[in-house]
Amino acid sequence: MKAILKRLSSFQLILLGFAAVILTGALLLMLPISTASGESAAFSDALFTSVSAVCVTGLITQDTATYWSQFGQTIILLLIQVGGLGVVTAASAIALIAKRRINLRQRSTMQEATSAQQVGGVVKFTSFIFKTTFLIELIGVILLMPVFCKDFGFLKGLWYSLFHSISAFCNAGFDLLGVRTQFSSLTTYAANPLLNIVVMFLIISGGFGFATWEDIRTHRHYIKKYRMQSKVILVTTGILLFVPMLYFYFCEFSGWEMSLPEKLLASAFQAVTPRTAGFNTVNFSDMYQSSLCVIIILMLIGGSSGSTAGGMKTNTLAVLVSSAVSVFKRREDTNFFGRRIESDTLHRAAAILMLYLSLFLTSGIAISRIENLPLTDCMFEAASAIGTVGLTTGITPQLSIASKIILMLLMFFGRVGGLTFIYAAYMHPKKSFSKLPLDKISVG
Repeated sequence: MKAILKRLSSFQLILLGFAAVILTGALLLMLPISTASGESAAFSDALFTSVSAVCVTGLITQDTATYWSQFGQTIILLLIQVGGLGVVTAASAIALIAKRRINLRQRSTMQEATSAQQVGGVVKFTSFIFKTTFLIELIGVILLMPVFCKDFGFLKGLWYSLFHSISAFCNAGFDLLGVRTQFSSLTTYAANPLLNIVVMFLIISGGFGFATWEDIRTHRHYIKKYRMQSKVILVTTGILLFVPMLYFYFCEFSGWEMSLPEKLLASAFQAVTPRTAGFNTVNFSDMYQSSLCVIIILMLIGGSSGSTAGGMKTNTLAVLVSSAVSVFKRREDTNFFGRRIESDTLHRAAAILMLYLSLFLTSGIAISRIENLPLTDCMFEAASAIGTVGLTTGITPQLSIASKIILMLLMFFGRVGGLTFIYAAYMHPKKSFSKLPLDKISVG
């Protein structure tokens, strides 16, 4: 077994690690003790839930609060935590706690899993990830307790606070509020400022990326000292939060029967949640088609590299936009904040865009044909799955096995990453020491 593992690349180990955790989670969820009824869950429901939890998506076929027992919900929460940290990062954190030595090959795998820029210092960075996750989730628990303890009592309120804090920080979107209305997410708390603000804080915190948090911890308000990537992430995230919020306020919720504070909360929350979080405070089936299209775009973009979020990533979008601006201005190089971007980075960004768009469009059309459902709803579902978001217009529970398999594959692809899939398939790329003759082709 060890000989086989040694022959695997870092990308293949990451792929197999996620698959192993998903299968283990599915088997545990099939135990009679995992369901509220005491009967074994169907393998399809257990597998779908496990994939959704490990891939921190939030799409569900059974309501989390009413279908699963306390034991089942605990398994789901553990899967969310492992999936949010990343399987390799979680395993490395356990090794650090046990004070086990981590060799060079393991450090290389950790670098790929955490999106660290270099192998040196990756163990220390992994320790920082673990501590930051624990601290922010603890803050979330403390801030959510006044809301949930008031409504459900101390012990149940503490459990609800813990579950939703971890789910929000890991951008998972699982909730336990189906005890009021099944599949209702956070709609019953749409007018609660504290819950909305805390959940938004947790979602954004998880989607920033741990390298950005390391810059914030090290340099604090001296933004000029931040890494270029951190600056790009902060600026892009700010734009992707502020502009959609304005859109939702003026173009969607202006006609809804809400007070001004409620409209502001709803607009802000709907701008934040497509960052691959999966919670919602309004019913998406009541929204305009144009608003659903905006949410689809935001879901495909997702969070930032090295974070708990999925999607193409904000920095990928920033590179593509900057590259386009360079073409428009007829500049030879793409740059940010006085730094030039390597051409290899541009190639990878374009490849990621092509992969996500191809799978999103193909899967959405396939589900629409299989289920005979409106294309917009199916596109929304496909974008939610590949972006590991978890938002839905309500069609997930009624989908056939074929469509659920498509969604599971999209969730797995979205969490592990498109390039990880490709690099895992091509374990030993061929190196060429010669170049073909140069020629020209017209584009545009």
